[in-house]
Parts: sequence; structure tokens; C-alpha cells
Amino acid sequence: MSHTEDDMRTFAALPPARGRAFAETWWGQAWLKALEDTALDTAQLKAGRRLARAGAVGAVSVRPGRITAVVEDRGGATYRSDVLLQCLDEDEWDGFLTMAAERAGHIAALLDRDMPPHLVEDASASGVELLPGIGDLEPRCDCDAWDHCAHTAALSYQLARLLDQDPFVLLLLRGRGERALLDELQVRSTVRAEPEAPREDDEAEGVDAAEAYASAIVLPPLPGPPPLPEEPGLPPSLDTETPPPAGTDVDALAFLGAQAAAEAHRLLAEALSPGHEQRAVLPELTVVQDAVRLAAASPAPHIRARLAETGGRGREGLTLAVRAWEYGGAAGLDVLDEEWTPDADGLARARAALDAAWDDERPTLRAARGRWSTADGQAQLRLGRDGRWWPYRKQRGRWSPAGPATSDPASALAGATGSADEDG
Repeated sequence: MSHTEDDMRTFAALPPARGRAFAETWWGQAWLKALEDTALDTAQLKAGRRLARAGAVGAVSVRPGRITAVVEDRGGATYRSDVLLQCLDEDEWDGFLTMAAERAGHIAALLDRDMPPHLVEDASASGVELLPGIGDLEPRCDCDAWDHCAHTAALSYQLARLLDQDPFVLLLLRGRGERALLDELQVRSTVRAEPEAPREDDEAEGVDAAEAYASAIVLPPLPGPPPLPEEPGLPPSLDTETPPPAGTDVDALAFLGAQAAAEAHRLLAEALSPGHEQRAVLPELTVVQDAVRLAAASPAPHIRARLAETGGRGREGLTLAVRAWEYGGAAGLDVLDEEWTPDADGLARARAALDAAWDDERPTLRAARGRWSTADGQAQLRLGRDGRWWPYRKQRGRWSPAGPATSDPASALAGATGSADEDG
């Protein structure tokens, strides 16, 4: 289903409905009763049911007062078919909205895609007939039939299935889209007078749970998100007159508090950035990865030593891990730690990328699993699982990250060899 605007909705063609009823809800059945009581030719109704069951009704457009679809008959000819239903006038809508604003449980039911009978009864009591009656469904079709033909009947049967899924379709037909209806209810709710304070001799009356829950629908909108603070907050001070328990590393606790505040500020900045809700949720860091993240914040030497023990890397290994983290976060750390072999398709794509990366003769590279090293053994390309290339260079006999990842292996290798030349 796609939405064009609030006053029109277009539903994709439904699959064939063989072996099932067109309407299972009572309001969907009421729609079909209005059709079947109105049509004069029962043969056309039967033909329409057959077309609808066979999936001959195309996408259905619903807008105030009209439903439209292209229907294909058994001979293969197509016809634009419309069924018209009179919209409620302003007075009728005013009566319905007043009733609904006073009974929030009705709106809660609609949002749950339900239409309880008492909603229709209360609407009728306020002078509004939501469901169509005899003669209310007016057919129009390219086949020029003067009554319901097979095509408009098929469209009506198909709409019953849509009504089963969403009773707001009926309200749109009557003249109000879901968003517009809820907006009007919100306005009416906010301008309603505050209830009088109960007298001491009044009995306290309860509120139906559904109505209390649904009242949130018509409350004023929530305020916008708060602005991002300019800098992380300060963690609590650990400088107190009470001595810490034996074995407590106060400096480590202060460092962790400051890092927690900095990380919270970073996460909040990401959450407030445009398009954040569309980004993939990253997996939580492991203890070993988090130790590297903390080490990248330049803690005191004794704290860094403890972090090196946590990851089992040692001092030099932690230095390499911090460099990988600074170039690529958790992804960069995975490339440092993990040695993997791409499958046949992955290797073919990697070789094609290497062949296309150089305008002149490609440098000689020795391949080993997902790593390609230069002939002198001083520079290396590592292929990440995401298809990006990471530059590495030999430093004191160990492979060291030499830069961030790139999709171009030539650029990555230039970064690795350039770093090696500079060190030399």
C-alpha cells in the first residue's frame, strides 16, 4: 500500500480470494449487504464475485466519495470502474467528531483497526450514518451499464476486503483521511474546557482503561528534542573526605566516568542528526573492543596497562589496536585481528578490482587469504568483509594499520607505501 496524500490512498491489487469470504468483519459484511440489497441484477453480482475471486481487480484508489479501479473481464477487456458514496456534510462531521472526542475509546478501537458496533450506534445517535444503506452505493463504469455491472460489483467486493483490514478506509470514503481526522480530534481535545473540580461529596468515578490509553492520541504533540549540549557533562567528583575502599583505583573510576559522559554525548549527537532513524543499529562492542576504545582516549599509563591485559594484547599489541580503532573503529579493529579467506565470488571481485585499479602496470602483489602484500614485504592490502581495502605497512617486524579504508585498492596501497617511505 502506498499513500499519495491524506485525502487519497491507493492499495495494490489484492491476490485472488478463492475459497474465502470477502468480508469477515461485521462492518465489511454491512458494506456487502448495501451492495447486494441495491443491485437489481443478481447475475451481475455473481459475475462480479467471480472476477474479484480471480484477482481481476487492479489497484484500488480510495478518496472522499469515490473508489476507483481498472477491472479486467473474462474476455480480457479492461474497464475503469467507480463506486460513489456520498460524503458526510460539515454538520455531520461536526457531530461525529464531537462524539468521538468525548469517547476516546472509539478512536482507540479504530487505531487498532476495529470498528465496534457501539461506535456506529453512537455516531447514528448523533445524526451520522457511517455505513452505507440501500441505494447509497452509486456505480459508474466504462461499460455503460446503468446498474451495478460485473465490474463495479467486483470492485465493491474487493473493497470489502480492504475495509476488513482498515476501517479508516470507510471514513476516508465519507470525507476524512486518517491524519486529518486525528488532527481535528487533537484540536477539539485541547480546546475543551477543563472539568470542574469535584465536590467533596461527589463519588469518585473511574475511567475506562481503553479511553485513558487512547486519550494520548488527541493530546497536544510532544515538544521537540532538546538541543545538544556543547560538551559532555562532568562526572561526579570522587574527591571526598571518605577514603575509598581498599583496592579501589580512584583514577580509573574517574577516567571511566569521563569516558562514559563523552560516549553519551557522542550517542546523543548521533541520535539528533538527520536520518538517524534510518541507519542500521550497530552491534554492541565486546569487552576486548571496548578496552581498545578506552585506550584510544589516552588514559594514564597504569590504566593503559590494565586495558592491555584485558585484551591480552600486551603493550605493543594495544598500540596497534588503538591505531586500527582510530582509522576505522570496530571495523578497523576486526581487520587487524581477523584473518579470513573470501569465497570464490569474493576473490573474483577482489581480483577484478585490483586489475582495474592501476592505469599502468600493476605492482606485483602476493596473495594470502584476504591479504595482498608487495614484493618487498613492506606494504599490504587487507580486504574487509564489506569489500573495502585497508592499507597496512611493516613496522618493527609487525603489520601496522597505515590509514582508513577505501574502495580503491590503488589509493590504499599508495597510502601504505607512502607511510613506509615517510618512516624510512
